Amino acid sequence: MHIAILHYAAPPVVGGVESVIRHHARLMTSAGHQVRILAGRGEAVIPKVEFVHVPLFDSRHSEILQIKAELDRGHLPVSFDHMVEKIETLLRSHLHGIDLLIAHNVASLNKNLPLTVALMNFANAEARPPVVLWHHDLAWTTPRYQSELYNRYPWTALSTAWPGVRSQIVVSEQRRQELAKLMDIPPEKILVIPNGIDIPEFLKLPPKTCAILEKLNLLEAAPLLLMPVRLTRRKNIELALQSIACLRKRMPAAQLLITGPIGPHNPANLRYFSELLELRNSLELFRADRQPAVHFLAELSQEFLPDEVIADFYHLADGLLLTSLEEGFGIPVLEAGLSGLPIFCTDIPALRELARDDADYFSPGDSPETIALMIHQRLKYNQVYSLRKRVRQFYDWEVIYRQQIEPMCLQAVQPR
Repeated sequence: MHIAILHYAAPPVVGGVESVIRHHARLMTSAGHQVRILAGRGEAVIPKVEFVHVPLFDSRHSEILQIKAELDRGHLPVSFDHMVEKIETLLRSHLHGIDLLIAHNVASLNKNLPLTVALMNFANAEARPPVVLWHHDLAWTTPRYQSELYNRYPWTALSTAWPGVRSQIVVSEQRRQELAKLMDIPPEKILVIPNGIDIPEFLKLPPKTCAILEKLNLLEAAPLLLMPVRLTRRKNIELALQSIACLRKRMPAAQLLITGPIGPHNPANLRYFSELLELRNSLELFRADRQPAVHFLAELSQEFLPDEVIADFYHLADGLLLTSLEEGFGIPVLEAGLSGLPIFCTDIPALRELARDDADYFSPGDSPETIALMIHQRLKYNQVYSLRKRVRQFYDWEVIYRQQIEPMCLQAVQPR
C-alpha cells in the first residue's frame, strides 16, 4: 500500500505530533508499505520513507502567517481562496499514486486554514485516495484558541464533519468525547488510537538485547521475573520453576527469565540443566501451543552475556527471584535495588544481610504455592508494576500498530 502522511512539519522537527509521525512511518515501512511524508518543514531522516517538502503546508510560511494574522482578527483576506486553490493543486500533484492519506491535526487546528480548507475540498472530491483525519488537538475545545475562532467560514471547517472523510481518529477518550460533541458525530464512529512508546528505544536497548527480547516475546510477560544465576544445584532453580507454575494459576502471563550459563566447574551441572528442562516440560511451562513461561538463555547461546545486557533485563523485569540454598554474597540483590525491582528471595544469611527489610523472604523449604502467593500479593497491589504492565500490553508502538493502526489502514482503503 502507498500511504501518505500529511502535517505542517515532520522529523527532525521536534514535537509531539512529529514524533508520532516518525513512529507511524517507521512501523508502516517495516510492515511493507511505501510511505510518503508531505510537510512544510522537515527532512528525509526516516529510513526508506520518502519526504516531500511543500513549503505552503508549513504553519510558519510567511504568506500563511500573513493570512493567519488577518484571520485571527476575524477578517477573510482576499488572497485566501487563491491560496486554497494553490494548495489544493499541490495536494493533487503530490498525492498521485497514493492509496491512503492520513492527515495529522490539519483538520483540527487553525495553524494553516488555507491548507485545512484545501484538504476539506480534496477529501470531499470523488477522484481521490481515501482520507483519514487524525486529531491530536482541537482548536474549538481549547480555551487558548477561542479568541482566534469565529462561527463562520473558514473557521467552521474545523468544527464540522467532512462528508468525504473515511475515518476520524483521536488519541484519547477525552478527545473522542470532545470531537463527538463538537461535530455531532456518534462517539462509536470515532476511533481512539493512542500514542505509544518505543520501549527498546526508550530503554536504549542494544541490538543483542532486542534480539532476545523479540525472540522470547518478553514484553508479553505479566509479570516478568528475573533470575540472573548460573545453572548450578545450589541455586535451587527447580523451586523457581515450580513456583512459576503455581503463579500462572493466578497470573497466566507470568514468565521467568534465567540468564546464567551452565556452571563451568562441575560436570554434574550439565545433568542438572537436563533435569531442569525435563521439569519445565512436565510442568507444561514450555509448550508449542502457548507462550513459553520459562526461558533459559543458555538454550540460545553458550556465549558469555556482557554485564550491560544483563542490566537491560533488570530494566525490563518486574521482580527478582532468587531461590538459592546458600550464597556467600548476593550481587543481584544490589542490582535489583538500583533498578527498583521488588525482590523475592530465600531467607538465608547473605541475602538477608544485603536486603534487610527491603525484600520478601521465603524459606527454601516453603511450598511453591506459598511463594507464588507471596509474589502475587506483592505485585497485585504494586502501582509501579500495574502501570508497567499496562504500558507493555497497550502502549508499545509495535502493539498499537499491529492491533489498531494496520487494521484501520486496511479498512480505510476498502470500497464503500
